[in-house]
Amino acid sequence: MKKSGIIEQIENGKMSIKESFRLLNNNNNLALKQHRVNSNSKKKIQEIKAKLDRLVGLDKLKRLVNELEAFVKIQQKRQENQLATEPLVMHMIFKGNPGTGKTTIARIFGKLFKELGLLSEGHLKEVERADLVGEYIGHTAQKTKDAIEDALGGILFIDEAYSLARGGVRDFGKESIDALVKGMEDNRDDLVIILAGYPQEMENFLNTNPGLSSRFPIKVHFEDYTLDELIEIAELMLEEREYELSQAAKSRLYKILAEKRRKAGPEKGNARTVRNLIERAIRIQATRVVEKEKIFRKDLMKIEPEDFED
Repeated sequence: MKKSGIIEQIENGKMSIKESFRLLNNNNNLALKQHRVNSNSKKKIQEIKAKLDRLVGLDKLKRLVNELEAFVKIQQKRQENQLATEPLVMHMIFKGNPGTGKTTIARIFGKLFKELGLLSEGHLKEVERADLVGEYIGHTAQKTKDAIEDALGGILFIDEAYSLARGGVRDFGKESIDALVKGMEDNRDDLVIILAGYPQEMENFLNTNPGLSSRFPIKVHFEDYTLDELIEIAELMLEEREYELSQAAKSRLYKILAEKRRKAGPEKGNARTVRNLIERAIRIQATRVVEKEKIFRKDLMKIEPEDFED
């Protein structure tokens, strides 16, 4: 209630002075609470962006985050000033090889959008074809609807989304796509859908369904990491676990990654491959160190070349 309204009620004998002080105090507390929520959101946004900045590479994604944050804030300001606003449609296409950071970025986006007020929960619901497509008529629509329900308030992340269109005209994948489109329309204010997959397959998928492509205004290509970036990722992974690479081990890991990429292509030489190699090296290091008669702190931390198998 406005202060002038309170004074008017006191003058008309409808409210005591004691009651007016209580109401004013409640209003002041509410204003302070709202200020704390806003300040808390700003702090969390900075923490989320700092976490993003610590990720290796992904420069285009980091710029996109700044653009999205600025766009949302300006649209909110325009709305406050009764100006025309652009629709906040945040559905996205992520194209990239495995291990290029797609799921990690989707999870960060969920948290960011929650703090920006675009999503109520900010969680990530990760699904693939088997979670959406059923085995008989009507089953698919219900499975897709259930996935959307679970994702409401957050992000529905569909990996290898192109597989929904692989089975031809009689396949139930098309039914799932139709249910997704309906879910996007029905829940436009509290749901973001991200379709993800290999670059070429996603491109072919979107070319066969131009109507679907237009519903996803944000399209992001995830570049493969360079070998130097992969070594940096490895060092960060080890640092989090309180391990470190010796110089010889770093050279060994570089050669292994280069060989994997030469033989199998970038999809076998990204961050996921690095994580598998690091976790394996830690286990092998444990079997090497446990045999020592006396174990020092540096022995527990150091990863050596012999800890990386061929």
